Amino acid sequence: MNYLEQTLAQLACDIPGATRVFHKYKLDFCCGGKKTLADAVADRNFTADQIIADLNEVSQLQSESKDWRLSEPSDLIDHILSRYHDIHRIQLPELVRLAKRVEHVHGDRSDCPTGLSQHLEFMLQELENHMQKEEQILFPLLKSGNYTFAQGPIAVMQHEHEEHGNSLEVIDQLTDGIVPPPFACVTWRALYTGLTQLKEDLMAHIHLENNVLFPAALAAA
Repeated sequence: MNYLEQTLAQLACDIPGATRVFHKYKLDFCCGGKKTLADAVADRNFTADQIIADLNEVSQLQSESKDWRLSEPSDLIDHILSRYHDIHRIQLPELVRLAKRVEHVHGDRSDCPTGLSQHLEFMLQELENHMQKEEQILFPLLKSGNYTFAQGPIAVMQHEHEEHGNSLEVIDQLTDGIVPPPFACVTWRALYTGLTQLKEDLMAHIHLENNVLFPAALAAA
């Protein structure tokens, strides 16, 4: 396989562990999944050989990752609901709390992520509205096999996924790439650990919908 000619989305689907490699190199495989690997690594501070070596390594390792393309849409939907929707509803309120604490205590520092708590509150509201639309409209259509009627809601969800991707970029900007400053307190470090997990989970969530669930539904329609 010529990895450079494959899209990030295709590699994420084909190679268990590829998403971990993409996180390492900060490559967007969910909203930016249509880019080829060659285009994605252009003008970056690492070579294509480096990421190809890592992809080869993870592809040779045994993995328990499930290929959701082989599953029924209803099974994938149930997985998305339990693994991502339920988890996001736990993650974001706690991250808002931690961010408010850090901004309150360390607001006089130049490296404090001022505005982060407000941005996370915005994300919480937007993501909750998004998930409710999936749970109440799109997912019931897909589970019942009404793929033709699902095309409109799918287009809306894909657009909102782009907005979620933009929100993750704002987090990166506010937190210097989610890297805690030297001598950051325990709360600050816990906040950034949680932000890293949120980013990885949300990107995996969007990947499963954009690159697996939605294409299968549109093909069936």
